[in-house]
Amino acid sequence: MLVADDEPLIRAGIRTVLESAPDIEVVAVAEHGRAAVSEAVAHRVDVALLDINMPLLDGLSALEELRRQAPALRTVVLTAFGAEPNVLQALQSGAAGFVLKNCTPDELIRAVRAAHGGEAYLSPAVTRPVLNLITPVAARRRREAAERLTALTERESQVLRLVAEGMSNAEIGRELHMSEKTIKTYVSRVLAKLGCSNRVQAALLVRDAGPTG
Repeated sequence: MLVADDEPLIRAGIRTVLESAPDIEVVAVAEHGRAAVSEAVAHRVDVALLDINMPLLDGLSALEELRRQAPALRTVVLTAFGAEPNVLQALQSGAAGFVLKNCTPDELIRAVRAAHGGEAYLSPAVTRPVLNLITPVAARRRREAAERLTALTERESQVLRLVAEGMSNAEIGRELHMSEKTIKTYVSRVLAKLGCSNRVQAALLVRDAGPTG
């Protein structure tokens, strides 16, 4: 994976934390957004950890560029402030996770593992601010989200609702009495139908659409 942060001490600390996990290897580091993009592409990393405030190219712009150049790469965004409006922007742009710089080492490792495994991770400290930013949703956005959801079958809608509640594939499988492998297939199908790149985007779409009953 790649670690990008403009502060050398922070970069070194993050690298030490991540490499304490036996299944994580940091193969590249970067001190600004442009370097983050070039290094991530050159090393073909699976996960990139991007500081949101970097010189030359900020984390959000680097995220957008990586989506174009390396669409399979998973990105976790790192910031010192959890209530920034750009938290929501980062998630809507396809970030697989969002963590604060004051998070614990275990939380940082969990976020990276979740991203690598195709899951999403949102630090508990930023969940409420993000929800406050999402609601109330404009009427036009609510209508458009609801229209997109009509493309799903009843079973796909059930799976999506549970995804939006934060359940893992295994938990959804137990809830619906289906295998985890089957749920994974359903989730992939739902994301493709909705044009979402990850579970967070799909969950935000459900929130945008509002109650269905």
